[in-house]
Amino acid sequence: MKILCIGKNYVDHAKEMDSEVPSSPMIFMKPESALNNKDVLAYPSFTKNLHYELELVIRICQTAKNVDLESAPDYFDRIGLGIDFTARDIQSHCKSKGHPWEKAKAFDNSASLSPMLSKDKFNLSDLKFKLEHNDRVVQDGSSKDMIFNLNYLIHYASQYFTLNEGDLIYTGTPAGVGPVQSGDNLKGYLVDDLLLNVSII
Repeated sequence: MKILCIGKNYVDHAKEMDSEVPSSPMIFMKPESALNNKDVLAYPSFTKNLHYELELVIRICQTAKNVDLESAPDYFDRIGLGIDFTARDIQSHCKSKGHPWEKAKAFDNSASLSPMLSKDKFNLSDLKFKLEHNDRVVQDGSSKDMIFNLNYLIHYASQYFTLNEGDLIYTGTPAGVGPVQSGDNLKGYLVDDLLLNVSII
């Protein structure tokens, strides 16, 4: 199982990161050891600036390679929420040196994941989600605001990687990312349902 993550897939998030809006999906990967289905995350000892990024997550349901855009919906069956945790200080240092920054994004338990629900329950063209940080809404997004929609992400990614059943795509985060500290709580809502509840310890 592999985790594909999409960077800067919302215009407002690209702007808040002082980045250009991408002309094609920006893909990086996390290993299976990054997946965290628990409701706690231990604050990593190697960072002093851990950030949350709430994202819609889709699950691949069959082998996908060179998938055309029209067929893309057939290749995912479930959707949920995930938090892409980022060691922002390490990421910034790596970028300044021109180094890869996997250790800032792909460390153990850096990909929190909610239960995955049938996609048939939702209007995928305008699927709303939000994140509360200590009971205050900090991110409020919708799939309609994606630069590259769910179907296009499968189409595009499958040109480069064979996607296997069970693979996950973290589809990008809206604006509002920020730091967490030990003792903080993060709640992710899909439409109005609480799906993700992570305490930082």
